[in-house]
Amino acid sequence: MARVLYELQGRADRRLSPYCWRTRMALRHKELEAEFIPVQFGQKDRIAFSGQELVPVLQDEGGRVIHDSWAIADHLESTYPERPSLFGGEAGRAGARFFNGWVDRALHPAMIRLILRDIHDGAIAEVDRPYFRASREARFGMALEDYCDPSAGRIKAFRGLLEPVRLALEEAPYLGGAAPLYADHILFGTCKFVELCSPLVIFAEDDPIYEWYGRMLALFDGYGASDGAAGGPAGEPE
Repeated sequence: MARVLYELQGRADRRLSPYCWRTRMALRHKELEAEFIPVQFGQKDRIAFSGQELVPVLQDEGGRVIHDSWAIADHLESTYPERPSLFGGEAGRAGARFFNGWVDRALHPAMIRLILRDIHDGAIAEVDRPYFRASREARFGMALEDYCDPSAGRIKAFRGLLEPVRLALEEAPYLGGAAPLYADHILFGTCKFVELCSPLVIFAEDDPIYEWYGRMLALFDGYGASDGAAGGPAGEPE
């Protein structure tokens, strides 16, 4: 059985999930090919075989099914140890696990407050907007228009959360040091998600994170530089 990754599809076949982009970059880092299957919000039946309703879902060779971007990265590292390491050792795995949790629990809530309306209005297919609005308004307890706040103060606060990342990038070109590791792919997924979903400018050109993001886009022959749609440089066979 071929390796297959199921991932979220937005408008014009853009692949939107920050978690799916983590997995895309992890697969390329490991030099593993995969077929990418798009899943829209209303197509949860496509991943019912995984026993849950969230992407990414990886169906690896041999039929093993793994969901959750961290679990997939952990699986790839353990299953293919002869290929380039995602973590650089067990200490690196532990550090990446911490960073993964920090991005998910601290950074993403602040990011969503900035771009939630942009996701709804322009990044997802029109047919998915009623579900997106209803599910997010139920989650946050208020209208999208009230929850989303892309004000200068919110942007400044979001940038401030990333100060530890800037400090790390003053010492090395990547969070992984001289070369990228999975921690870089975690943050890349978030930045790529913002780029695909919103016109909001998050990082100034003199920000070390802006420069780091440019290096990440250029990795793997520009693998992350497209929107992930079929036929783009980041696409594998559909």
